[in-house]
Amino acid sequence: MNFFKTKPRTPPDIVRGLRDAIPKLESGPPGSETRRKAGEEVSRNLQSIKGILYGDGEPLPELIAQLAQETYSTDLLLLLVQNIARFDFEARKDVVQIFNNLLRRQIGARLPTVEYICARHEDVIFAALEGYSNEEVALNTGMVLREMLRHEQLAKILLYSEQFYMFPHHIETTSFGVSCDAFANLKETLTRHKPMVAEYLDKNYDRFFASFTTLLLSNNYVTKRQSLKLLGEILLDRANFSVMTRYIAQESNLKMMMNMLRDKSKNIQFEAFHVFKVFVANPKKPPQIETILRRNKEKLLTFLRSFHNDKEDEQFSDEKQFLIVQIQNL
Repeated sequence: MNFFKTKPRTPPDIVRGLRDAIPKLESGPPGSETRRKAGEEVSRNLQSIKGILYGDGEPLPELIAQLAQETYSTDLLLLLVQNIARFDFEARKDVVQIFNNLLRRQIGARLPTVEYICARHEDVIFAALEGYSNEEVALNTGMVLREMLRHEQLAKILLYSEQFYMFPHHIETTSFGVSCDAFANLKETLTRHKPMVAEYLDKNYDRFFASFTTLLLSNNYVTKRQSLKLLGEILLDRANFSVMTRYIAQESNLKMMMNMLRDKSKNIQFEAFHVFKVFVANPKKPPQIETILRRNKEKLLTFLRSFHNDKEDEQFSDEKQFLIVQIQNL
């Protein structure tokens, strides 16, 4: 009989162990024994947390509840996102899995982790977004952010914050993979919770489109194409009707789309066509829009008759024919 058998560590023990180990990742010179041991301790505790949440067999609800409570009371989630760059590769993946599990945790209709972040712990969201500044962890924090954006209350906090306007910076100044991930999360913020976003765009129209236009005019082909496609989705969504009406009443927007119709890239031209058609199809065109279209009537007709004639797409052909008729009737 083994009288010295160690009793299993409780969730408070594990969380305390993790919190104590994180600051030691920076103590002593790089490669020192202290740092190495701290790294092992961080990984061991993250594995233990994952073990409780996912369980070998059936996870134990009372242990999970205790762990979640300890996570909230010690602000562990923020600590993990802020320090994820110091963790090793596997530990970073563990952080993402722990976050995703806790964010999806439900008690009846309640989502305790979502409630915790909403109650004055928004910094967790902003720290995940700031992860795009560090290429090494950007895809890990991007996954954490994407999981948070599934919840309308959390997406709303980001959308209504100053930090939301950092998206263009993260999209324009990072490597290809990070830029695409940041764009995917921008799109998620703007398309998943439609009525909430429509209200935001209505109230913040000028500021939003001033920022978004920088992406439409990007020198990066992928950013430009993705942004045009997203603009088309936003304008054609029923929830955004009043936003669409304002957008297609502005001369500068029409001129920008007409220029993009002549872009050297056929894909950019094609995406621009889907925004341009909204201006032309509008039955109540404002005088300034009608004037520009009428002034360019012959050029537009000549252009559209030979525009992407090699495309085997029945819907596109029908839409193009419709625009030609609309412009002829101006």
